[in-house]
Amino acid sequence: MNWQESPYAKINRKEKAVISKNKQANILLLAVALIWGSTFVLVQNAILFLEPLQFNGIRFLIAFLFLLLWLLLFHRHLLKELKTSTVVAGAVLGFCLFIGYAFQTIGLLYTTSSKAGFITGLSVVLVPLFLFLFFKQKLSVNSTIGIAFATAGLYAITVGSTMSLNAGDGFVLICAVGFAMQIVLTSTYSSKHSALLLTIMQIFTVSVLSFIGSFLFEEWNGLNVFRLVQADVLLALVVTSIFATALAFVIQTSLQKYTSAATVALIFSTEPVFAAVTAYFFAGERLTVSAFVGCLLILFGMIATELPQQKFRPLLKQKT
Repeated sequence: MNWQESPYAKINRKEKAVISKNKQANILLLAVALIWGSTFVLVQNAILFLEPLQFNGIRFLIAFLFLLLWLLLFHRHLLKELKTSTVVAGAVLGFCLFIGYAFQTIGLLYTTSSKAGFITGLSVVLVPLFLFLFFKQKLSVNSTIGIAFATAGLYAITVGSTMSLNAGDGFVLICAVGFAMQIVLTSTYSSKHSALLLTIMQIFTVSVLSFIGSFLFEEWNGLNVFRLVQADVLLALVVTSIFATALAFVIQTSLQKYTSAATVALIFSTEPVFAAVTAYFFAGERLTVSAFVGCLLILFGMIATELPQQKFRPLLKQKT
């Protein structure tokens, strides 16, 4: 007797395959968040030898060349989609990224990796606030709760010793604004242009602006080969340019279709946690009680902002 697989068995097999891909995607995206979180300590060590903007210029130049090679080898057909509007959009996004990475790197000269990681994470909370201010999109309940948590967290971090933001915290706060604006504008441009082309233009813009800023504002005597071959510098450049920039983008864009946007945002909200953990083990950083509480509040705010609003409805119904 010929046995044929039932339709239900086929459906179950497909569901298992989807679940498997979802788990694999989430694990790899978590690895991306780990890489991003670990770069704070690496960059902090590297800028002891290189000027901050000079480091960023080299980092993003390497990432640009890597992604350009990737484009030519595997996605050459996308070159037909390259238009002036794509270049302009990429340049605008690149300027926001430049603000983010420049002020983050400079801030690491004056503040700790742990605090920098959590303050940078404020960009997740700032996105709905900027959408409300600039595009009149109504703030959801969870966004409002997230902003309240994050504001309280930032206050707790900054009052730990000096009752005010120090220079490094202030620079990193500007960095969070830059990253938030980049996320807001990406939602406008991404539907009109190739994601890979946009990213390549962004990275190229960051590299160019970083080198220009380095020439104008930093001590520049050319690239010091002896500084470049320092172990801390080489490690930071490899991890940040190839893994944290180029490959992280490829992983995100290729795997995000297997999971939800809310899940991705929640996974990426672990980045400052990884920053604090790596700073604890590899840089010997210890947070004050107030700073630790502030970091937790910011983390709660980030998670609250990205949770689906349905999660808060049972709580609201109980109060009413």
